[in-house]
Amino acid sequence: MQQTKVNYQREMEKIISAIPQGARPRLLLHSCCAPCSSAVLEALIPHFDVTVFYDNPNIAPEAEYQKRLEEQRRLLRQMPIAREVHLLCGVYAPQRFDAAAKGLEGEPEGGARCTACFRLRLEATAKAAAQGGFDYFTTTLSVSPHKDAQRINRLGGEIAQEYGVAYLYADFKKKEGYKRSIALSREYDLYRQDYCGCVYSLAAAKSGAQGRA
Repeated sequence: MQQTKVNYQREMEKIISAIPQGARPRLLLHSCCAPCSSAVLEALIPHFDVTVFYDNPNIAPEAEYQKRLEEQRRLLRQMPIAREVHLLCGVYAPQRFDAAAKGLEGEPEGGARCTACFRLRLEATAKAAAQGGFDYFTTTLSVSPHKDAQRINRLGGEIAQEYGVAYLYADFKKKEGYKRSIALSREYDLYRQDYCGCVYSLAAAKSGAQGRA
């Protein structure tokens, strides 16, 4: 039976509307890259004290990982509303992704391997949020039109229960979020990669399949 689609943009708006006046909950935002985080930061900073969590062991090669990390740092320095946002970096450990993707190497882009990758990064974010005493965690991943927001949010909700930290449901591509991320990328001259990050998405991008973040 096909699952009913949830409007996660509306779910986020409900959560935000329930925040007591004057309160600013602490939120740990997993970011896959600077372009995706740009519009998301605009949406979240008015309501939360945001810390960006850059933890993406799926990205290969390491030079690509470091390039995206530096662009994330640059955006936080240059984007006026983001200058007070803290950045928390995970350790680059691609073996974590290799272990998560084991046995799923032949899966198509967007399939079970991607689900495992989403879970890997969301679990790392939830763990860091629990350890850091954050009120919420979420991810920029849903801003991409190539990412399944239904799947991402279902995983986020499950993982929130496992780690005891609230998940901020969201579909950041809604209300022109993706288009806004493109505009901000141009404004700040951000590097926009042409593949999601892993070696499999790179191969798919080279073959003409959708692999962009």
